[in-house]
Amino acid sequence: MKSTEKKVIIDSLKEQIDSYNHFYLTDISGLNASVTSDLRRLCYKSDVKLVVAKNTLLRKALEHSSKNAEELYDTLRGNTSVMFTSDGNVPAKLIKEFKRKHKKPILKAAYVEESVYVGEDQLDVLVALKSKNELIADVIALLQSPMQTVLSQLQSGGNIIHGVLDTLKEKE
Repeated sequence: MKSTEKKVIIDSLKEQIDSYNHFYLTDISGLNASVTSDLRRLCYKSDVKLVVAKNTLLRKALEHSSKNAEELYDTLRGNTSVMFTSDGNVPAKLIKEFKRKHKKPILKAAYVEESVYVGEDQLDVLVALKSKNELIADVIALLQSPMQTVLSQLQSGGNIIHGVLDTLKEKE
């Protein structure tokens, strides 16, 4: 491969790394063509971009990117594919679902919410991570809960007072 071709690939990878907040490094080697196509379709449906890259080119792209991902360099051995996503836990769920039928993909590492997760054992942690929108929804629900409780108590209190007044009226 010519150095100009390598430069184009590195620039393309760097652009993708900088444009996505989250990415996963996986190993999908050994999957046959039809299984790989199934994985790509599942990625496409989940809005995950799957890219296979050479480790040296990926490392150079990571070095030139704005992300602080030095901890990922040691995982760049063997075959590496990159899953780019806007939601941090979607690829983890996708990998877990796909591994029910197949042995791969194997999670090498992940860069999620400016944190690095290394190793297959981190998959369950990544599945449990909540996205920014999910966290905002939880905070809003927590803020609304006391307000809803007060409103319901006020409404039930009005019904009780009305019942007491009706009872007193009947006694007269």
